[in-house]
Amino acid sequence: MSDPDTDTENWAFPEEMQPDPGGVGFDLDRTLDAVVTLRAEVPPDALTAESLGTERAGNGVLIREEGVILTIGYLITEAESVWITTNDGRVAQGYPLAYDQATGFGLVRALGPLGLSPVPLGSAARLSPGDRVYLLGHGGHAHALKARLVDKREFAGYWEYLLDEALITAPAHPNWSGAALVDEHGALLGVGSLLMQEVIEEKLLQTNMIVPVDILQPILDNLLSTGRSGRPGRPWLGLFGADADGQVVVAGLAEHGPAAEAGVEQGDLVLAVGGARVSTLADFLRAVWAQGPAGSPIALTLARETELIRLEIPSVDRYDLLKKPRLH
Repeated sequence: MSDPDTDTENWAFPEEMQPDPGGVGFDLDRTLDAVVTLRAEVPPDALTAESLGTERAGNGVLIREEGVILTIGYLITEAESVWITTNDGRVAQGYPLAYDQATGFGLVRALGPLGLSPVPLGSAARLSPGDRVYLLGHGGHAHALKARLVDKREFAGYWEYLLDEALITAPAHPNWSGAALVDEHGALLGVGSLLMQEVIEEKLLQTNMIVPVDILQPILDNLLSTGRSGRPGRPWLGLFGADADGQVVVAGLAEHGPAAEAGVEQGDLVLAVGGARVSTLADFLRAVWAQGPAGSPIALTLARETELIRLEIPSVDRYDLLKKPRLH
């Protein structure tokens, strides 16, 4: 899920794709300066090391004067160290302050002054398909992109992740991870999470999936003070589900995760959770989380070839399995 190309020197959007500093309703240069590069180092024995790598890089955006940087959480999950690079080439050490699995957001605190102006938090609630937005990566004007909102819709991720309303934008930014999505007034609407493909007007185009900041604001104070959202942890199974013709198929399993240990196998079809039928990945996730907080037993009904299998899986809180940051 990380950006494949994090070199901020060797490419640029064509000028016609970049926002015009005189045509936007905010200080473009100041906002671009608030977008930084984050480079995280993760120990090789971390839970997420195999799937996300031990060296991760992407963007972050300063949201508080005291050095709080918002990013997409997978960049900094289980990080031992984080380094911040500004547009003028300064490098500062950062501390991975929080990661919230439910929203997908991560927070980093700079351990030294950055001397940058934070970007104010906005809201995507009034944003409609077709509206002009700007997706800003680290690297100044060359990595600033004029875009449009394509859609606002539910998004279900195989890693047991669900957004009621994700933001889909086009054209796509190639350095999407943690990139800042801002509106016509320079307010932060969300941060980049994924590169996807959409059929738009009968054409196959690349798009970005953006996590809206609206879901951050209710938990931000708790994340800043405790590193957790303050909400009960959701039950985690380590079951990577996928939609397949009106059914949920087990596409993969976390090694030594609860589902794998209970006997779930890749290729199984998930028919029901707690006796209730499920037909989409989103249905499956909501049904699992409705069984109770992390630690609750999750009853699954599976189809494996011609066999019907019923299992009760003792769920866990994934946060408990992650390595925690150490302040050196």
